[in-house]
Amino acid sequence: MAKYKRILLKLSGEALAKGADGILNFDFIAEVASKIKKCYDDGVQIAIVVGGGNIWRGKTGTQISRTRSDHIGMLATVINSLAVQTGLENAGIPAVTMTAIPMQQIAEPYVRDKAVAHLESGKAVIVACGSGNPFFSTDTAAILRAVELDADIALFAKNIDGVYTADPKKDPTAKKLDSISYNDILKNDLAVIDSTAAALGRENSLPILLFGLNEPANIISAVNGEKLGTIVNNF
Repeated sequence: MAKYKRILLKLSGEALAKGADGILNFDFIAEVASKIKKCYDDGVQIAIVVGGGNIWRGKTGTQISRTRSDHIGMLATVINSLAVQTGLENAGIPAVTMTAIPMQQIAEPYVRDKAVAHLESGKAVIVACGSGNPFFSTDTAAILRAVELDADIALFAKNIDGVYTADPKKDPTAKKLDSISYNDILKNDLAVIDSTAAALGRENSLPILLFGLNEPANIISAVNGEKLGTIVNNF
């Protein structure tokens, strides 16, 4: 049984590649879409923000300006968003991609009230191009859209299954935390989400659940409020 009525799901672009020779693993996207469909069938309204790290990262381009590099990254999120839209539609979910930078021949321009209307009419809404501004990550965009769209929670499906006391790849004694406050993330400069995203989430008291996308069924568990990953909030 779904715990939340409206969610913002942040999908890692790198996770969507999942061992593919190219930039996207369409079999994996189909598997993710099938789990989202179970949540949709339970009446959950679903907004999605997709990262672009499988194609381009903001700091990749050392010979171009950060602004242009971020613009390239925004375009990468459009590619991923259209792929996710296709996966959702193939799974039987009506879906629309909306872009923060207008490109009408490809997708709808993002307008908050129109996005809410889509959600209330039974469509999944995928928001591409991040916030539409350079120097802001898709983590920050996901928090922004979650707050704008009055989501009950932001679910961050990542390549790691939660927040640890240290980098588990470097420190075998690192322990996963069940919960952590925004203040602790900011005070300790933890890299689980960027500081701008954490500050925005703190200001709006938005709960975030960070969990691993290695098992797509985790999406269902997260929507049902089952114990997994790490919850972030103002405790």
